[in-house]
Amino acid sequence: MKEAFEFLQQNDKIFRQIVDEYGLPEIIPSRPEGFETLVLLILEQQVSIDSAKATFLRMRDAVGAILPQNLIHISEEEFRTYGVSRQKAKYINHLADAVLHNKIDLSKLSLKSSEEVREELIRLKGIGNWTIDVYLMFCLQKQDVLPIGDVAIVNTMKELLLLDDKEQMVEYARLWSPYRTYASFLLWHYYLQKRGRKITYQY
Repeated sequence: MKEAFEFLQQNDKIFRQIVDEYGLPEIIPSRPEGFETLVLLILEQQVSIDSAKATFLRMRDAVGAILPQNLIHISEEEFRTYGVSRQKAKYINHLADAVLHNKIDLSKLSLKSSEEVREELIRLKGIGNWTIDVYLMFCLQKQDVLPIGDVAIVNTMKELLLLDDKEQMVEYARLWSPYRTYASFLLWHYYLQKRGRKITYQY
């Protein structure tokens, strides 16, 4: 981690600017691998982390544990009582079905490359590139991921680099390889610190 942050500061002045202004992140985000975290990431799509966490906890309180066998038979109407949208209820049921019927083995993803993980997860309904990127970064600890679908990442790159096009951002971020994950953590750190916000990634 120290090596990654030193590399980034040496290779791009924006990271020196971030660290000079706000220091380094105190905690590097991490989450456990598996079904439960993927369910939470589905809930986090296009809403705030705090809102998704509240929905997740209501659901967990109701079903006992976030396991495929506990969620597979829950109706969309029951999901709605927990605060889960109809669309996300479908995604969660689809994920539960895929795990229970051995269409995907989440326990083996850690043994695969980022590209292989993406190829497997993208086949699942409701699992897009943002969800996969965060899973790669937080759960599988892959070091070279840029979640270009993340609003905070895009807005911070716009602000600090004056880039408006995502393709330009991806191209520019090659400068940060092989530590684009840590670059993303610094960009998130800047985004949150500037707004006086704190996020707890654990649940």
